[in-house]
Amino acid sequence: MVVYYSIYGLFATWLQKEFQLSAAVIATPILLANLAIFGIAGFWGSIADNVGRRGTIITQAIIACVVAPTYLLTSDVAWIMIGFVVQGLFGGALICLQPTLTERFPTEVRSTASGFCYHFGVVIAGLVPPAISYFAVEQQMGFAVPMLIGTVAGAVNVVGALLISPETKGKVFAAELMKY
Repeated sequence: MVVYYSIYGLFATWLQKEFQLSAAVIATPILLANLAIFGIAGFWGSIADNVGRRGTIITQAIIACVVAPTYLLTSDVAWIMIGFVVQGLFGGALICLQPTLTERFPTEVRSTASGFCYHFGVVIAGLVPPAISYFAVEQQMGFAVPMLIGTVAGAVNVVGALLISPETKGKVFAAELMKY
């Protein structure tokens, strides 16, 4: 969620404030990036099912770290828009593999625990746009660098969490309900 909010949370604001682009121009890459996420979700899910969840998500996060500076640190608007759409295939699509969160918990508490963790992550990620705005405006950094830092920091945390997590591909999940 931190990666997603870093990418999508202030992209339109960045383009409006620093490049004075119209809403219609800004809407196009946002639409295309969301369509890219929708289109690529099945691909990443298939890869995760065939290769493994950890490796697939780590690959996405690493590629998101590589793609982010290529479009956030340029002033070429066309390259920014293309990079944003490409980022949707990797960093934006990280959000699509969050259902693997359910595999981290015992069957008895799966929905409650994964729901709690997901929404706790959303609360923490909700702090990202105000933090980026603070650094962009109050510290006069512009939006690109704080967005880059948020994207890379979020993706590195994803990689770190997955490196210490077990692979769940091929595991059998069975409830261990107590008999009364």
